[in-house]
Amino acid sequence: MQSIQETPRQQARVQSTSRPLAITVLVPVYNERHLVASSIQRILQLESDLISRLEVIAVDDCSTDGSWELLEKLAETNKLLTVVRHERNQGKGAALRTALEFATGDVCVVHDADLEYNPGDIPSLLRPFIEEGADAVFGSRYMAAPYRRVLMHRHTLINKAITGVVNWVTDLDLSDVETCYKAVNTALLKSLPLRSNDFRFEVEITLKLAKRRARIFEVPIRYLPRSFGEGKKIRARDGILALLAAIKFSFVDDIYQRDAYGSHILNSLQMARRFNKWMGDTLRPHIGNRVLEIGAGIGTLTSQFIPRDLYVASDINPTYLHYLRSYAIGKPYLKVLTVDAGHNKDFDELEGQFDTAIMVNVLEHVPDEQAALKNLHRSLASGGKVVILVPQHPWLYGSLDSVLEHRERYTSTGLEASLEKAGFRVEQVFDFNRTSVPSWYLNGKMLHRTGFSVVQLKILELLMPAIRRLDRMWPWRGLSVIGIGVKD
Repeated sequence: MQSIQETPRQQARVQSTSRPLAITVLVPVYNERHLVASSIQRILQLESDLISRLEVIAVDDCSTDGSWELLEKLAETNKLLTVVRHERNQGKGAALRTALEFATGDVCVVHDADLEYNPGDIPSLLRPFIEEGADAVFGSRYMAAPYRRVLMHRHTLINKAITGVVNWVTDLDLSDVETCYKAVNTALLKSLPLRSNDFRFEVEITLKLAKRRARIFEVPIRYLPRSFGEGKKIRARDGILALLAAIKFSFVDDIYQRDAYGSHILNSLQMARRFNKWMGDTLRPHIGNRVLEIGAGIGTLTSQFIPRDLYVASDINPTYLHYLRSYAIGKPYLKVLTVDAGHNKDFDELEGQFDTAIMVNVLEHVPDEQAALKNLHRSLASGGKVVILVPQHPWLYGSLDSVLEHRERYTSTGLEASLEKAGFRVEQVFDFNRTSVPSWYLNGKMLHRTGFSVVQLKILELLMPAIRRLDRMWPWRGLSVIGIGVKD
C-alpha cells in the first residue's frame, strides 16, 4: 500500500523547519531619542546563516523628544527599515499591533528601542523554529548561561512573581514572562486578537499562546538593564496591572481573530473538553486503525483517537493546519494534509488507503454533499466505514446555523438517504446530545445570537457527568445525528 504524502496541492503555508527564516523585527518607540538610532542600527547590521531576509518595522508612539525625526532619517538611508507614526500615544501593545500589520517575515521578533537587549541574540531565538518546529521562542534573562549580568533585585522579584502567576494559570514552566524578546511565527501571531495597549501585552500574548497550545521554547539571552533615571518606563503599577491581566486572560477565551472559517466561534465549542470527550467516547467504537479525519480543527478528536497505525488529520483552515503540523512533530503515525471534502483532486493520493473516514460537523458546510461523500467512499478500502456527524432538526435552523454557514440541518432519514446515494450500506443511524436542543433553540431561534454564551458552556462542562447519564431520558431527538456507512 502506498504511503501518504503531501502533494503541492495539499500543502499549506506553514513554517518550514529546514531552511533559514525571513524575520520581521517589531520595534515600538516612545521618547528614545538618545538610544533609538543605535538600537535600530544594531538590528540592521545583524547577519546570520539562519536569516534569509530581514525587515524592521519601527512604530513611533507619538514621541515628543525628536525620536520620530531620527527614525525618518534612518528610513531614508535603509530600505530594510519601515517607520510608522501614531498620532497619539497609545502604548507598547498598540504600537506592536500597528507594526504587525506590515510584517511579511516567517517569524516576528519584538525588540525594544533602548539598548537593554542585544540583537546578537536574535539568531539563537530562531534556532528552535528551524530545528524543533517551534511556534514561539522567548528569550530568558534568567536561564543558565556561561555568564549573565547581575540584575536589580526588586525588579527581579516582581518579574518572578508575575511569571509564577502566569505559569500557574497556564501550567507552563516559563522562567521569564516579562522578557521583551518574544519571537512568534508570524501567521500565528496575526491570528491572535491582541487587545492590550500597554505592557500587559507581555502577559496577554503568553496566555493566548498557551491557550492555542503553541509549542513555546526558551533560550538564554543577554540583558543590560537601565535605571529609571536613564529612562526606564515600566513601573510598579505595571506589575500590578500584569498580575490582573493574568487573571483576566485566564478566564477570557478570546484567542482567534475573526476569519472566513469562523475560528473564533468554533473555538468556544472546542474548549468544552468534557463535551468533546463525550463525543469522542461515542464515536470511538466505530474507529479503525487507518483513519482519515476531515475537518480536524485543532485536533479535538484527533488527540483522543491516536495513536493508530495511520491517522491523517486534515483541514482547510491555515491556522488549524499550522497547529496540527506542530502537534504532529514526534508522532510518525500522524500525517497532516490540506483536504477539501468537495475537491476530487485532493483524494487522488488517498484512494483506498483507509478503513475509517470521519467527518464531524463538516458535511453541512460542503456545497456539494454527494461529491464529498463519494470522495470519502473513494478513500476507503473495501469494508471500510464512514462516520458522519451532522446537526439535526431542520426546524432548529437559526442565527447560530447562519453564522456558522450551515447549508442545512439534517434528519436521520435524510442522512441515511444521502449515504445510500453515495454508495454506502447504512449500518447504523443514531442521535447524539439531546440535552442541548433547548439551549440551541433559545440562542439561535429566540434570542438570535451569533455566538455561544461562555456561562452556558461553563455550565455544560460542570454538569457533563450528569448530562451523559441522563441524556437518553429526554423525549426528543438529539441536536446531532450520527450515520455509520460501510463500503461493500
